[in-house]
Amino acid sequence: MVRAVIFDLDGTLVQTEKLKALSYAIAAQKLLSLDEPDSRAIEAYRRIVGSSREVASRLVMEQLGLDTKLVPLMAQYGVSEPWEVLTAMRVAIYKQMVADPEVVRTHQWPHTVAFLELVRKRGCKTGLATMSYRLEALHVLRSLGLDSELDVILTREDVQHPKPDPEIYVSACRLLGVWPPECLAIEDSPAGIRAALAAGVTTIGVATPFTRAALQEAKLLPVSCFVEEPEMLVSTVERCLQERGAANS
Repeated sequence: MVRAVIFDLDGTLVQTEKLKALSYAIAAQKLLSLDEPDSRAIEAYRRIVGSSREVASRLVMEQLGLDTKLVPLMAQYGVSEPWEVLTAMRVAIYKQMVADPEVVRTHQWPHTVAFLELVRKRGCKTGLATMSYRLEALHVLRSLGLDSELDVILTREDVQHPKPDPEIYVSACRLLGVWPPECLAIEDSPAGIRAALAAGVTTIGVATPFTRAALQEAKLLPVSCFVEEPEMLVSTVERCLQERGAANS
């Protein structure tokens, strides 16, 4: 029996992953003095979507050869690593993008938000497990009117080890007062799915235009637990839980 549902945020409840990818592309544009955002940054970010800021910034920096542009800026930004400069630039750009709550609302995934509201009405506990930082996550949740719909909110500051490490899901289950087998995770990225599965949580993978290829390539979930289209979320959850129940009977 499912007693709690834990949601990822970026890419699952709201389409902020593509905004974060674009913020990297704009940062690269500025560093390289390009005429438009650097699409290579978007493709690099796509490969590690759902990971921590450090992992993402290091990969984008390496893939685009940005270190020579970033090192001279370290003193200006008061950091000790070049990837931290890229992170600071990217975060500032992203914050400008989502400063208007209406922008956040227009980027929500309505079927996932509706599912969150549905499980709340059915009496399930709900949690959030995101690699976003707390202030950033709370701004998004408040813009969507969802901050009061979650019993537990865990962000990057709350764990030592980022996804795909299971720490954030283990902690969420403990704080919700449920065992991992009593919990369901809704995720959109390979890193998030790996984290939930490693914690022993039944997991639903929601494909988005940004993560579909990576999810299909990773092959982490059975077809019954993979949502190809957003409107199929509820039916996929029911099918996945039925198959899990049959396997355990």
